[in-house]
Amino acid sequence: MPFPLPKLRELKEAIRALIRGPYTLPRGEARVAAAYRGFPQYYEDQCIGCATCFHVCPPRAIELEDNRETRTRVLTICLDNCITCGQCQASCPTKEGIKNTREYDQTTVNRADLRQRSVRKELILCESCAEIVGAKEHILWVARRLGPLAYSNPTLLLAGLQAAGVAAPEPPGDIDRGLQRGDKLRILCPRCRQEVSFLA
Repeated sequence: MPFPLPKLRELKEAIRALIRGPYTLPRGEARVAAAYRGFPQYYEDQCIGCATCFHVCPPRAIELEDNRETRTRVLTICLDNCITCGQCQASCPTKEGIKNTREYDQTTVNRADLRQRSVRKELILCESCAEIVGAKEHILWVARRLGPLAYSNPTLLLAGLQAAGVAAPEPPGDIDRGLQRGDKLRILCPRCRQEVSFLA
């Protein structure tokens, strides 16, 4: 069977590519529109560690890792799963903690390179059962937003006083002894706060 001859158009394109070089490669950087929504990025000084972005991410491209021993929360963006929908930016309470950049090219041969954008925040634990109450910056942000109304919530009040250096954090209590009326003025998780409210 004879070898099929190339079409004239294909031959013309091949000769042109040999002389001028491949024309499929971009010449310089591609221009991106100002409204283009690219991959998200955390801004450490604006992020409060509330994990709202983790909860609203449709493809689960944001990972949340809470560690009670070190009292840290780590939020990591996995760009290999991100669909650049912008839900993380739209749902951020501060509107500045995570934003979509204009970055679109994430070509790499190492998948680990796509999981390096992370933010680390300090956690506040319940002083009774050592359950996670929330990120310290998030609780202080809520207290600032409430203003004088924050005095009605002992957790917000004490977190603010501890951050100001006025009050010292108490170690987690003995969970076997149970909560007592004196525990009302401690940093407590919602379950312990409900339990101690019934004692009053």
